[in-house]
Amino acid sequence: MSLNAVRGVYSIGAADAVTKAYIRKNEVFADAFNYFMYDGEQEIQPEQLRELDTTEIAILLNEKDTKETKNSKRASGTKNVQKYRDLLKSAVIMEDGEAAYVLLGIENQTEVHYAMPVKNMLYDAMQYNQQVADAAATHKGKESSTESTKRKISNGEFLSGFYKDDKLIPVITLVLFFNADEWDGPRSLFDMMDISNPILKKYVQNYQMHIISPQQIADGDLEKFHSSLREVMGCIKYSNDKNKLAAFIRGNPRMNMEVEAARVLETIARMGIEREEVDSMGNVNMCKAIEDMIQDVVDEKKDDWLSEGRIQLLSTLIQSGDISLQKAAAIMNMTPEEFLAKSKTVS
Repeated sequence: MSLNAVRGVYSIGAADAVTKAYIRKNEVFADAFNYFMYDGEQEIQPEQLRELDTTEIAILLNEKDTKETKNSKRASGTKNVQKYRDLLKSAVIMEDGEAAYVLLGIENQTEVHYAMPVKNMLYDAMQYNQQVADAAATHKGKESSTESTKRKISNGEFLSGFYKDDKLIPVITLVLFFNADEWDGPRSLFDMMDISNPILKKYVQNYQMHIISPQQIADGDLEKFHSSLREVMGCIKYSNDKNKLAAFIRGNPRMNMEVEAARVLETIARMGIEREEVDSMGNVNMCKAIEDMIQDVVDEKKDDWLSEGRIQLLSTLIQSGDISLQKAAAIMNMTPEEFLAKSKTVS
């Protein structure tokens, strides 16, 4: 049983809020992508990140509406689709002395989302759609200006609003799974399809999902994180095993983390944080909170062991005729039927 289950079910809404506040920090956001894309090398610098509006809108038209659009100012069946990413930031990555511009998005998940590839694909498609719309609006503004020199555009450029030499900025979306369990959901669009026909598989477009899941992080790879994401992912990774969790804590000198990271562990792993554990710099020493949590689990198991021992003793007394089944059950606050069932499991 995981410590999440032992300590109780967390609020998904609260978990979403604290993970978003935590990942919003540029050093943590950059750390996640550096781990995933560059094997921990610090290629994406926190100071190069700029947060963007996460609202993305796509205009969907049906076939009839598309034909009518040419002859009307507004298609009757036009429908706006509005989505909100968790976080989207622009980044400048230097490669071989050249600047590469990219948009980086993160989706935080505390539970498995079984349609995540479609969800991420929609986010990315809407972002590209927005870039095309922005390019068209920019060109239209220039066309209506009083510039003396105007570039002659082709019919194709006029119809699409996107010029031949326009370029899209790449978009990469990464899922952070804040859960100790395995991500057993699909990781690609093909995973969501029952497609065996080789011809169909050749031409149907796939979409791969990128994910960081604590369970799949090798023990040695935690060192590739340079922010408190190392401690957060490590604590979640080992939360199913109190011995490994204790060893990770005791062997890690960096358990003094910022309060946003501590709140993630407090909310997801139910680690209590006392007010006095927060210092003047807004950092929290998580060692005591985690040790207390482990001790709680140990105490609960001790109670289980004591209870099992008492049942075994009472069962022996019943067999020797020194006590009745009804009396033994009453001592354990059970019905006779419950006592018999429990005694079979501990014998």
